Amino acid sequence: MLDVKAEVHDLEEEEVGELHLLSAEVLSLSKLHASIQWQKSRLNWLREGDANSKKFHGIMSARRRENALLFINVDGVQVKGVEGVRAAVFNHFRNHFKSLNLRRPSVDNLMFNTLSAEERASLIGQFSEEKVKQAVWNCDSFKSPGLDGINLGFIKDFWEFLKEDLL
Repeated sequence: MLDVKAEVHDLEEEEVGELHLLSAEVLSLSKLHASIQWQKSRLNWLREGDANSKKFHGIMSARRRENALLFINVDGVQVKGVEGVRAAVFNHFRNHFKSLNLRRPSVDNLMFNTLSAEERASLIGQFSEEKVKQAVWNCDSFKSPGLDGINLGFIKDFWEFLKEDLL
């Protein structure tokens, strides 16, 4: 009630004090509730227990032993120890991903279609609202022309508001 009253007008000093006391009491009760819930969960765990804790730890230890790399064969030579295995793995991947000097294809001697002077001039000419609208309407509404995620369906729906910005 004090919160609702504070939204309408300022509280008196006595009411502010009461609000702070109530807030502190709610926080205290919340902490007490959390503590009780934690104690209940511990009690359930102790009562039901983890009957397989020895088995569980045995399985995990076996898995850890199976996954351990004690040695690795590199070009027929057995490399042992953490540092040796680490260096062998590092060298393998460094050599594997090393850039090679490959001869790349070039476009120097290729013949490309070119535009005529008239076609080049049309690329920089003025465009009309009708041409832009036609281009937008010819596109799939679910496509997004930019990274902002606004798709062409949105532009079509709000064409009257957006056309000036687009033009």
